[in-house]
Order: sequence, then structure tokens, then C-alpha cells
Amino acid sequence: MAENVNIDFVGNGQTQGEVANLFAVNGRMDPGSLRPYIGKDGRTYITVFKGGDAKDPKSYVTQLVNTSGTLRRDEWKTLDEAVLGIAETRLNGVADLISRGLTYNLGNAMGTTLLESHDVGDALKAELSMDAVTRGQGDRPVWSTTYLPIPIVHVDYEINARVLASSRNLGNPIDTTLAERAARKVSEKLENMLFTNENYSFGGGTVYSYVNYPNRNKVNLTKAWNDATKTPAEILADVISLKQTSINNLHYGPWVIYIPTAYETVLDEDYDTSGQSTQTIRDRILKIGGISDIKVVDTLPADNIIFVQMTSDVVRMVRGMGLQNVQWGTEGNFITKYKVLTIQVPQIRSDQNGKCGLTHMASGLV
Repeated sequence: MAENVNIDFVGNGQTQGEVANLFAVNGRMDPGSLRPYIGKDGRTYITVFKGGDAKDPKSYVTQLVNTSGTLRRDEWKTLDEAVLGIAETRLNGVADLISRGLTYNLGNAMGTTLLESHDVGDALKAELSMDAVTRGQGDRPVWSTTYLPIPIVHVDYEINARVLASSRNLGNPIDTTLAERAARKVSEKLENMLFTNENYSFGGGTVYSYVNYPNRNKVNLTKAWNDATKTPAEILADVISLKQTSINNLHYGPWVIYIPTAYETVLDEDYDTSGQSTQTIRDRILKIGGISDIKVVDTLPADNIIFVQMTSDVVRMVRGMGLQNVQWGTEGNFITKYKVLTIQVPQIRSDQNGKCGLTHMASGLV
């Protein structure tokens, strides 16, 4: 199913992909309109958001529709619980941004084609005088504009009408296996967008990752951390080099270190090889000021180390819609197609002078 993960874009008057085309045609679309359910009276309804507090049930209205529904309301709930369960499993990078509040929430995700943001150059100068009469030097900030395409990440799955009818007759809950797999693949794609060498350009903007953002700070890795000849002191020196590079670029923490899977057990080894201490290499690194955590990322390329200041001026997750199940169409009389989709994208940032709080260490970078 991995190859069936799709990324659609809407931006700058253009669309790419079937989901993007539908949203572009319908404008501000509520995902609730794509979740028809069969009521107790046998008719089909949808529940849509009318505005206000999204957590308040009074902010939603139920409408009778002509669309043919397939699932009952409790069956939608079962599918949603399966999707959320997958979204909460170990995918460290995206989860870190959300848990730390490094997010930017779009008010109208379906109608947002391209996120426009601005950075500002250095301006104005403080003057020193005895009477404050001396006129200061006139100056004006210089603004520049950046663009970020807003992707719709989605995976298709289907439910067979005969299997659904059988589960109802037997009193069994709906099978959520395919929904879980679809949600897992969507979540993995979001993690890939943050940690792999893929980038996505559309509508005049580009989505970059930690390992290919043009303004990231680069530090050369002279020897892999899992090299048998690499000493704990050399690993510590690499980390201090990463910290100093960030400071040189006017970013002072707090930092999180992301390492590839092969380095996880390396950091569990004793820092003091004489056997006089139980302190691991991980323990020693975490004693360096400003480093708040070390995380293992399975999708991070081998021998790549990411050192990132966890503040919103460096990185944030632009969020339009969390993981959602929606009904997408039918195939004949026996198959109903569904999608798990989300509107989320990482945004890595630097100032107008190219100063960035993201530092990347790998062999041959500089």
C-alpha cells in the first residue's frame, strides 16, 4: 500500500490530483459532507460544522441528504478510533512538533491554496545621546515573501458490502484492518516529508525536509557513530560542534537531536569505558546545556544527525485537518471506496539573512 500514498496540491490557481480538484471546485468543503451515515430511520444524513468551538456539539448540524450512505454512525466511530490509534504510534518528528505546540492552524484548510508568510531583515538602530534630541537614522524594515504549498495526503481503501452485512448479522464490529493500514501509511508519509530527501514543489513554493532545506547549517561527520573505532568522547565532540554551529547562527536552543535507528544502541553504551561509571553516552549528551531530548527516527537516512532548535521560528507543522475517514465513491453495488486523508505539512524557516536553527551533520556535507 506504500506506493498508493498520494499527495495532492492546490496552489496559485492550480490543482494536482483528484482530491485537490474536488476541493477546488467546491471551495470551503466540510469533510463531514463526505461522511454520510445511515440513521435509525434508514435514511442518510451528514453532520457538518457550522462554526464556533469545534469541540462543542452545538457547533454541528445534522442534515438529511440524497447521497447513498453505507455505514452507520457507530461504524464511522469505530473506523475513526482505529485511525487515531495509528496516528498515536511512534512517529517521533511530527508528534514532537504537535506536542510542543509548534503548529500553525489553518482556518479554512480546504480553501487555502498556498500559505504565504513573511520574514523581515534587520532594521532600525538605537542611538546614544545625552538629550535625545539628536535625530536618529531613518530606516525601514525589508520584508520578503515565502510560499508553502498545502498538500492533501491520502490513501484509498474499500469495504465490501457483503463482508459488512455479514459482520452486522453476526453482531461483530466492522473490520478496521484496511483503515488502520491506510492511516499508518499517511502518517509515515508525513514523517518522510520531515526526515527524508524528498521535496515537493507546487504553485511557486516547495516543501523541504530537515535533510534538504537550503538554509540549514551543515556540519561534516568525519566518522559514523557506530564505527567500531569511534570513541564516546568523539561522539560528544560531534554534539558540541552541532551546538556551537547553532549558536554561531544566533540560535540558542532548546534543541532536540534526531538520530537514525542504527545509532540507538550506540548511545546505550557506557560513556566511561573503564567501568567506573554507569553513565551511558546518551546520559552524557543530555547533560549538555540546552539539549532537551534525543529521538530515534527510523526514516532518517543512515549516518545523518539532525540538531534542531524547537521553536516556531525554526520549524512548525502547518495543520489544516487531522486524519479523517471519508467516503469517496462506489464500485458497482458491492464495493464502497473510502479515503484516509489529512492536510498537514512541515514548514522549516530561517530569517532573511539565511540564519537557521536547523543543523544537519552527515559525511561529505562540507
